[in-house]
Amino acid sequence: MEERIKQYIDTLPCGEAGNRRDARRALSLVRYADDLVVLHKNLAVVLKCKEIISEWLQGMGLELKSSKTRIAHTLTSHERQPAGFNFLGFKVKQHRVGQNRSKRGFKTIITPSKEKVKAHYRKIAEVINAHKSAPQKAIIMKLNPMIRGWANYYSTVCSKDTFSDLDYQLFQKLKCWAKHRHHKKTLTWTFSRYWVFTNEKNWIFALTKNGGIEAQLPRYSDTKVVRHIKVKGKLSPYDGDLIYWSTRLGKNPEMPKTVSTLLKKQDGKCPHCGLIFRETDVMEVDHIIPKSQGGRDEYKNLQLLHRHCHDTKSVHDKHQITEEPCEVNVSCTVLKTSR
Repeated sequence: MEERIKQYIDTLPCGEAGNRRDARRALSLVRYADDLVVLHKNLAVVLKCKEIISEWLQGMGLELKSSKTRIAHTLTSHERQPAGFNFLGFKVKQHRVGQNRSKRGFKTIITPSKEKVKAHYRKIAEVINAHKSAPQKAIIMKLNPMIRGWANYYSTVCSKDTFSDLDYQLFQKLKCWAKHRHHKKTLTWTFSRYWVFTNEKNWIFALTKNGGIEAQLPRYSDTKVVRHIKVKGKLSPYDGDLIYWSTRLGKNPEMPKTVSTLLKKQDGKCPHCGLIFRETDVMEVDHIIPKSQGGRDEYKNLQLLHRHCHDTKSVHDKHQITEEPCEVNVSCTVLKTSR
């Protein structure tokens, strides 16, 4: 399908698409399973791509479903349809901004779609309503995977505000659950029974036992929002590029765990020289504070260096302070820094 679309783009006149290289870059086709999106600034090109895809699918005995096929503009409304579109549970929309924030005059923001947010909260509420008489630990164990899985799925887009809203709605729902169980008790008593105060996260819905937390409910906002970085070109985890994939994923079956973790932590750069590691480079794990001086084998005290950078650092650390005897016969020595 993608090759058929590219063949069409190559046939466009120069006035419509410019050179062939720019024309291919201007068109984006994103596919996941049986869902796909075609992006282009020219409406006529998008409509033609729709025809090409329909013809291509007919050869397989398939067709585009009209109720799920939509032509939309990401910045302005189109045919009385609001700007933006939903894809795989995400809302893709562009917003106008000043020239100081973007030279193009608009910014693309991807957020969880409102339909998916409502559907998720509806499932959370159903679980809480179904566990009105269940112990606190049971409801925590039931909600834990639902919250973590949903938050991780949307952790690569602009989800901070959505996570905060869901945290507030979940708190209100759990407060109603607790009041229903102890309707004759005060809110202060009920709150102190099911919530625990911590300095890091303030109040958390948790079960305590022997002065410690046995089980706790995670917050949506505990999940860090980290932007997804597209894989370069045609790279694959099986192409043997251990440096790239260890830096990207923080793990690789063909590389030691410590080295992979440090590569990801350091963004693939050597902290001594500031250069990016290459596939042919020899790397060594270095203790920031030497073990002879009390340094420990923990990640905050480890760094990955080029072998030559490691040798340079070791020589510098070894000769940073040298002890030389005094010229006169006295009972003390002089500490002299090397230069």
